Amino acid sequence: MNAIFHRQRIPALALALAGMLAAPFALQAQGNGPHIGYVYPAGGKQGTSFKAVVGGAQLKDVFEAVWSGGGVEIEVLEHIKPMTQNQFNDARDKIRELQKVKSDFEKAKREMKEKKKAISSGPMVVWTPTNEALLQLLRRQVSTFMRRQPSPAIAENVIVQFTIEKNAPTGERELRLATPRGLTNPLLFHIGDFFEFSRNPVKSTGEPVYDRSAKFAYEKKAELSEVADDINIPSVLNGQMMPGTVDRFSFVARRGQELVAVAKARQLIPYLPDAVPGWFQAILTLYDAKGVELAYNDDFRFNPDPVLHFTVPESGTYVLEIKDSIYRGRDDFVYRISVGELPFINSVFPMGGQIGNLPEVEAFGWNLPVTRFKPTVESKDPGIREIVLKDRGRPSNPVPFAVDNLPEILAEENKVEPERLQSIALPVVVNGRIDWPGDWDKFRFEGRAGQRIVAEVTARRLNSPMDSVLRLVGPDGAQVAFNDDYIDFFQDKGNGLITHAADSMIEATLPVDGTYQIHIGEAQRMGGKDHAYRLRISAPRPGFDLRVVPSSVSIKPGSTAPVKVYARRTEGFEGEIGLALKNPPGGVRISSVKIPATTNLVELRLSMPRGVSGSAFNLELEGRAKVDGVEIRRLAVPAEDMMQAFLWRHLVAAKEWKVMATGRPKKKPPATGR
Repeated sequence: MNAIFHRQRIPALALALAGMLAAPFALQAQGNGPHIGYVYPAGGKQGTSFKAVVGGAQLKDVFEAVWSGGGVEIEVLEHIKPMTQNQFNDARDKIRELQKVKSDFEKAKREMKEKKKAISSGPMVVWTPTNEALLQLLRRQVSTFMRRQPSPAIAENVIVQFTIEKNAPTGERELRLATPRGLTNPLLFHIGDFFEFSRNPVKSTGEPVYDRSAKFAYEKKAELSEVADDINIPSVLNGQMMPGTVDRFSFVARRGQELVAVAKARQLIPYLPDAVPGWFQAILTLYDAKGVELAYNDDFRFNPDPVLHFTVPESGTYVLEIKDSIYRGRDDFVYRISVGELPFINSVFPMGGQIGNLPEVEAFGWNLPVTRFKPTVESKDPGIREIVLKDRGRPSNPVPFAVDNLPEILAEENKVEPERLQSIALPVVVNGRIDWPGDWDKFRFEGRAGQRIVAEVTARRLNSPMDSVLRLVGPDGAQVAFNDDYIDFFQDKGNGLITHAADSMIEATLPVDGTYQIHIGEAQRMGGKDHAYRLRISAPRPGFDLRVVPSSVSIKPGSTAPVKVYARRTEGFEGEIGLALKNPPGGVRISSVKIPATTNLVELRLSMPRGVSGSAFNLELEGRAKVDGVEIRRLAVPAEDMMQAFLWRHLVAAKEWKVMATGRPKKKPPATGR
């Protein structure tokens, strides 16, 4: 029997209405300055040169591509702006005139041929190659206008040429475009060392596109080649998803290979302002040569981007498919899929350690060279960092890893005595797991009346699937405090990429002297080796983090531009926070030097001196405050205020805080990263 695959078809009217709704929200989200919504392809291989298209708005006269890090040269080639309605009307009228001239000319040719007379005898209309070229150009322009983007926010295109050096560091970079009006927001771009396969850039239609691959049979290799691009693995696959379409890639795999396919879609463009759920929700499916589904994934735990793992049963041809969960699509539905025998870490345990005394961790995943290793983290301050495991020089996926300066212990597991309490001394960080559904880890400690404690779980923020629950029990056995989720990620803008709160925290004042208990469990009664957690129990540690928005600031020379600074206060800190630029260029300054006590947001003005133009540079903003007589300092994290699904807003962290004076530079800047 033939395996037939059907694509769900979205009604054209529904898609058209979605496009109509998209425009005002997209424009509201981007503001009035230059803006970019996607880059395609969103990455490249070391030692290669290729063209890429950047979609956005207000991109007239782009003169430079601004890049984080070195090893890359970028040349701006062309700006393509869609026609206006008036230009469309004029072009349509000109096409009619040219068509009439061409028709008259061809009619005259026929008449002359029939009468066997030379065309040149007597006055007549002449049709030249120049006329033909103009007619074809106008037809293309009109066709493009009629197939224009449903979202004005990505209607303009800038074509750039990337040249990546052979030894350019791999990993994530940020790309911005510079115009005389200012600097765009950043977009992520990846540099890798795998072969890269890129489908041709799409031509947006704004209407559903249904190709023949919506329904197909895998019976013969000839049919397979008609519906899928042939690739070799390992590779990185680049594409753009359009409404109602799926993309498929065929490859040959050997029996016993442990294949991993890692999709990046939401990671490339975290939030879409005019789409629900607010990002490209990719789905990966693997088929054999007969069309039988072998593996499927639509996310990686709570992360929207899917990761697919499959052990090849027999040598032969296989097909990897990617699509949007509800068959949406647009030019900014960009994806990258890394596929092959890739080292991939699912989880590590413990998920953190004490600064200066990091433990050996156990790694769980696929194609890992070792299962135990000691991570390397260069940090003197508590926080969440990233670690990788290298296989023959090739790094695995990065995984979050927490570091702290408190003593650390492991939770004791006892299935024989599940109600047994483990004695702990405060302050402490406990590393544990909820090993089976219904498991609870329970600890006891000595407390004093009036003592303030904080019990905080870090699990979801470390990519653990655990949905924690915390309970504080007093000496009399009565519950003192309880918490499931303590962060509202729609309100707490410091956690820009997490949209499902799941970590717990209790802040309490102990009522009496005695022995207290802390119980930690799983809200959904799940469990397993991957359900790991870190539980900090200590006195409150007042502090703050800062976000500075936007991450790209454009200022007219001799003028100022608004900048917002958000303070995320923690564990009771309400004091004043001093603000200062670190080593700014001459004449660059801020209008406000503090965030008043109990205030979480200030808007300040960033000043640019006269006499500069068209040059982007990095700035750093530092916050300082005294807590219990000790000064703490925090660098503000640059961020973009992004809208999700018409309504919610998030502060998404960027890598650099870039500032640029508007206007063209006096000298043409080098088209390289800064």
